[in-house]
Amino acid sequence: MTAKFPSMLLVLATTAAFAQGTSTTTSSGARHSFSATVNAGGVHEECVKLAKDESRNFEWSSNAAVDFNIHYHEGPEVFYPLKKDSVMKDKGTFEAKIAQEYCWMWTAKSPAKVEGKIEK
Repeated sequence: MTAKFPSMLLVLATTAAFAQGTSTTTSSGARHSFSATVNAGGVHEECVKLAKDESRNFEWSSNAAVDFNIHYHEGPEVFYPLKKDSVMKDKGTFEAKIAQEYCWMWTAKSPAKVEGKIEK
């Protein structure tokens, strides 16, 4: 009975994540275009491994207001070099202060289609 319990938790966690529209894409290429439909309460991430002082230009737009951030994880902590609430587009250049995998993340309060690009 106990052997099935962790498996059941994994199934429930995975089902809950997909029900909310969670998706993540990892890229290390010079140019990456993306298009994602994010359900209400869902998240979409585009992650890129960057060396210290390496930069990426980014540009994106959405048909509904979303919360946007660029973040990275160190153990259990999450750091947000950039964070904006209720925006429909953004454009800029992000420079890594430390070598890390950085994630561009959009959180939708209502269904949203997010399209954009991240490039050197």
